[in-house]
Amino acid sequence: MANYLPEGLPSPAPMNDNLDVPYWEGTLAHKLVIQKCTSCNKHQWGPEWICNNCNSFDLEWAEVAQKGRIYSYERVWHPVHPALKDQGAYVVVLVELPGADNVRMVGNLLADPEADVPIGAEVEAVFEDHPGDELSYTLVQWKLV
Repeated sequence: MANYLPEGLPSPAPMNDNLDVPYWEGTLAHKLVIQKCTSCNKHQWGPEWICNNCNSFDLEWAEVAQKGRIYSYERVWHPVHPALKDQGAYVVVLVELPGADNVRMVGNLLADPEADVPIGAEVEAVFEDHPGDELSYTLVQWKLV
């Protein structure tokens, strides 16, 4: 699969505290993993040291279904980085994961950027690999089912 966004964008990297390393390792393996509290069994995203539901520190990383539904979206028309100056419009979606307590993740929608984006439409994860000499990473994008 060709990359959705052009070369020249900054490479994502784990946070300085390495809290999100399991997420990035999961994407490299084409798995969608998010945090889950072992005390109350609730999922959460983004990564935190403490459960947002019960304040427990007993969090693990769990693989979740790679399917969701569009909760909201933004059609981006202006370049937010010099590498995007010739990109044109693209659509960023907020995807709700029903199989993981309806947590929401952000990603690009791989579709015609000017087409209607139906709220509630089902989407599935697409893993976009970026091999590198020093840093390889994989982005999670979304496509309509």
